[in-house]
Amino acid sequence: MKTPGYKITALFLFAVVALYITGCASSRSSEVYSRDQARQVHTVETGTVESVKEVMIEGTKTPVGVAAGGVAGGVLGSTIGKGSGRTLATVAGALAGAAAGAAAEEGLTSKKGLEIVVKKDGGETIVVVQEADVAIYPNDRVRILRGPDGTTRVSK
Repeated sequence: MKTPGYKITALFLFAVVALYITGCASSRSSEVYSRDQARQVHTVETGTVESVKEVMIEGTKTPVGVAAGGVAGGVLGSTIGKGSGRTLATVAGALAGAAAGAAAEEGLTSKKGLEIVVKKDGGETIVVVQEADVAIYPNDRVRILRGPDGTTRVSK
């Protein structure tokens, strides 16, 4: 007979993977630079913010969430029933866990963002979407920074 310790182990595994996933999510912040962006020349233009709209930046969708959820669900399912009932519960638990793990990964890594419409001083209008971690309002004078990798951010 299996003990409730398996349930605790499965939940612990799921929690560790959830923390791992959120720690690996790349930032879409205007104030965070990747290692590759450091010590690189960025072009700077200026402009005026025409409008700002709140948006959601979707979370990551990797096999890690599916796998972690599937393992946790399978372990939990294996503690139910006996014989072929246990096998069915294990499979059902793994499938349900995989679906829950995928949803949890996306939910844990999604972020609030801003869609910022900027009229550059040269007359061109652009839109940049980035994390909503810096207060930017219509009529603000801003800098548009473009990195050599094409990354663009709006900064005050």
